[in-house]
Amino acid sequence: MNIKGLVFDSEFTFKTSRSGGAGGQNVNKVSTKVELDFDVVNSEILSEAQKEIILNKLTNKISKEGILQIISQTERNQLGNKEIAVKKFYELIHKCFVVEKKRRATKPSKGSKERRLQTKKRDSEIKKSRKPDW
Repeated sequence: MNIKGLVFDSEFTFKTSRSGGAGGQNVNKVSTKVELDFDVVNSEILSEAQKEIILNKLTNKISKEGILQIISQTERNQLGNKEIAVKKFYELIHKCFVVEKKRRATKPSKGSKERRLQTKKRDSEIKKSRKPDW
């Protein structure tokens, strides 16, 4: 699956509200918190297979209606939070389509087996030497 070159910006909807935390005099007046909503189910950019992958991998972040919601409220201005939300969105989507390499099972080498046995012998000798001879 390749999503490089796809631009989702046309399908974003943004909501703003007052965010908590630091902000000084502006905290009760300015709506700096940004919510980015992306409708995965009704997206015209994504194929059905891509939609399935996103819905499976991001189940905790997608609502029952199929809307992916990302919230940003770290910055003190709306534009900064909007940029962070968009960046988070693209990072999430990119992570969905990264295929992890399968782990190949390997056996321990002969040398590592010998070293392990040598340390076990050494440790048992140390423990034996602690006990007094009766």
